[in-house]
Amino acid sequence: MGQNFDIAIAGEINLDLILYGLPTQMPVERELLANDFKMTLGSSSAILAHNLATLGARVGFITRTGSLTGSDELGQLALARLAESGVDLSRSLGNSVHPTGVTVLLHHGPEHGNERHILTYPGTMSELTVGDLDRDYLKSARHFHLSSLFLQRGLWPGLPELFRELKAAGLTLSLDTNDDPEDKWGGVLDELLDLIDILLPNQAELCRIAHRDTLDESLAALAPRIPCIAVKCGAQGSLVQLGNRRITAPPVPVAPVDTIGAGDSFNSGFLSAWLRGLPPELCARAGNITGALSTLLPGGTEAFRDKALLADFLRLHAFPT
Repeated sequence: MGQNFDIAIAGEINLDLILYGLPTQMPVERELLANDFKMTLGSSSAILAHNLATLGARVGFITRTGSLTGSDELGQLALARLAESGVDLSRSLGNSVHPTGVTVLLHHGPEHGNERHILTYPGTMSELTVGDLDRDYLKSARHFHLSSLFLQRGLWPGLPELFRELKAAGLTLSLDTNDDPEDKWGGVLDELLDLIDILLPNQAELCRIAHRDTLDESLAALAPRIPCIAVKCGAQGSLVQLGNRRITAPPVPVAPVDTIGAGDSFNSGFLSAWLRGLPPELCARAGNITGALSTLLPGGTEAFRDKALLADFLRLHAFPT
């Protein structure tokens, strides 16, 4: 089978509605004023797909929205924004029971980078199933990625079998669980850990996945099971664990405007480099660069949509090629 894509992603899609400058205390039955508002492409899976495509990867994306024909306005806007980047959406599905989901982010304090509440209506996020996925379409990629494991519970039945089938077809696999809203970190996760090639958590998620208290304990527990663990450490940069070998990559210094989607943007840089066969040191460096770039504008994709900013930032920081 010919390889049409560098990476295939089965995932959720939604818009992020972001309000800034809200008071720290939010009493009920009061009209509270924000000092700024943005509407951007949201969801871990779609942000990753968008940003990978802007970096030059050939991306195939399967998602489910409320409708493909105009009765689901937020879903249509999200699909249009993703399509602008060059992501292939030819296998995406509509006509779901629920409308496309939405995330509302409430930033507190005068600065964009302050603490926030994240409120999500899942909508169609849990409706996509393994049976919805075109297996031949997925197998036409070199790599398969899954994000938002705990929001996409419709995929759980049959997911380990799908991973085994894709591996048998020669694909490599990566996983970013993102947060578990129930904070249980169970379900199908444990079985998937023995099937993936790359795990892409942040430090807090890593400890919860491993059910350990510290970074070192978590890596010791998971490294024998997962060939490559790339951990996002925020302002401290990132690290990559490959068996007994550990690589650290220093952060890219920036003055962040907004950290929404920075982890997904790290994934885009890391996977872009990894799919080009670069060594893990450069993959981590690439991830740190794209993660930092993401923070320069609101939302997880706006910095990648600014072609001049994207080109200048990648050149300034010697993005690995």
